[in-house]
Amino acid sequence: MIAFGFPIFLALGLSGLLGLYMAQGSLAFFFAPSSLFGQLNSFELIALPLFILMGSILGATPVGSSLFQAAVRWLNWLKGSLAISSVGASAMFGAVSGVSLAGVAAVGSIAVPHMIERGYSRSLAAGSVVSAGALAMLIPPSVPFIIYGSVSGVSVADLFIGGIVPGVVLALALCLYIWVRVHFNPEEAPFSTQTFTWKERFQSLGAIWHSALLVIAVLGSIYAGIATPSEAAGIGAFGALLIATLVFRSLSWSKFLSIVAETARISGVILLIIGCAKIFGDYLNFVRVPQILSEMLTSSPLPPWAILVAVMLLLVLLGMIVDAVSLIVVTTPVLLPLIIALGYDPLWFGIVLVLNLEIAVVTPPVGLNLYALRGVCPELSIEEIIRAALPFVAVQFFVLMLFVLFPGISLWLPGLL
Repeated sequence: MIAFGFPIFLALGLSGLLGLYMAQGSLAFFFAPSSLFGQLNSFELIALPLFILMGSILGATPVGSSLFQAAVRWLNWLKGSLAISSVGASAMFGAVSGVSLAGVAAVGSIAVPHMIERGYSRSLAAGSVVSAGALAMLIPPSVPFIIYGSVSGVSVADLFIGGIVPGVVLALALCLYIWVRVHFNPEEAPFSTQTFTWKERFQSLGAIWHSALLVIAVLGSIYAGIATPSEAAGIGAFGALLIATLVFRSLSWSKFLSIVAETARISGVILLIIGCAKIFGDYLNFVRVPQILSEMLTSSPLPPWAILVAVMLLLVLLGMIVDAVSLIVVTTPVLLPLIIALGYDPLWFGIVLVLNLEIAVVTPPVGLNLYALRGVCPELSIEEIIRAALPFVAVQFFVLMLFVLFPGISLWLPGLL
């Protein structure tokens, strides 16, 4: 059905309903609606539309450009400083939005033209922004973590904590790659002779203090046990509204209604996919597909690490043709029993799954970040953006393998807290 162009939610729901009908007869028409409602009747899922609303509101403000300008003033002494600043700004924007596409659009619209104007290669400019935008998927608050938590039953707060170390490591890896690349190819990023005083650097922080305060309010309330992720999402959405209206004064009533409508549309699409995927997942569980797969692989002579690498490669390939939400809700019920049978933590699997999604959003043909950057930077062709992203995808894959082969790195901080 997907191959014939059916919407993802319809393909999942109808195929799951057909499977249940073949297995249970007319009882399928009772099981399917119960599965859909039971999956969506979750308090934690309230965080999903609220975090999307928060990211959409902030995307309508100059927060992205302010973060980029602050990063430029503090990092201009580095080789490739503008590209490294793009990574830093994207990471910070991810921490206040949780939406990957919003980060690419907000930072890319100002960073890419600025880099090209300063003589940076188009490849370095496009690749740094399109890959760094994916950091929003990993750095909390993260929408994919909310979806994985609702499907797997793993605590969303624990997932948020677990995403911090991988997010920081990936951001540093991207910065290191840019620095090394520019070191050996200095013509790709002419060194800036512009200098900034300490006064100018601290002044740039004045334009982003509210973003830092919002991050502290949202994540601090979760980690301190004051609020659940859903309640913290409400704090974040309200805080973003205050920033847009009182600080930047960039949100008109008509723009606000447009943002709310778009948030409702995106949330509706994601929730439909999650609900219909539960129907498909219940069918797979009924005919014991996850259990059979788990028994077959755990009884094979392959060592656990080899099975894990094969699973990760499969997820990378699936991510190239299936969107991130569908990948989480379809593969989690099938693969999670295998991961548990191999003796690995479901929390760890959620983290490496989202690391996989970071690669998925920058690889064709369904890499949405590629098209988001094309939308805000029409001077770049989609083919040019894809070629620019490939070296950065290799860096992301290296980081993925690091956390796959050494699970303790990602579980260190959740265990500590």
